Amino acid sequence: MGPRDTQLLAALLVLGLCALAGAEKPSPCQCSRMSPHNRKNCGFPGITSDQCFDNGCCFDSTVGGVPWCFHPLPKQESEQCVMEVSDRRNCGYPGISPEECASRKCCFSNLIFEVPWCFFPKSVEDCHY
Repeated sequence: MGPRDTQLLAALLVLGLCALAGAEKPSPCQCSRMSPHNRKNCGFPGITSDQCFDNGCCFDSTVGGVPWCFHPLPKQESEQCVMEVSDRRNCGYPGISPEECASRKCCFSNLIFEVPWCFFPKSVEDCHY
């Protein structure tokens, strides 16, 4: 590896660290609505909550035997629509349009097949860190 390769590697490392530093802290619903057994590790042993949040991940040390620093649920247009797929309760019918779903005051996401795409929202009052 020559000097130019080392400089390129250093530049990429700095860019990667800058991207991590700019990670957005997930919302309370993105974290608290994740079932502990579905958590995907996002940290390392001994990570602090601040380090975890700085990486854009969730932190919860109240449940043993599962990752404490974990990836959040995906963002949705509304916090009321953030939930695990298994929590979706059908609010429509197969092939419903986003507009028809919205007219029913329900959430719409067609990213996953074989689950309700139009589903009832949940109260955000149960979301907390």
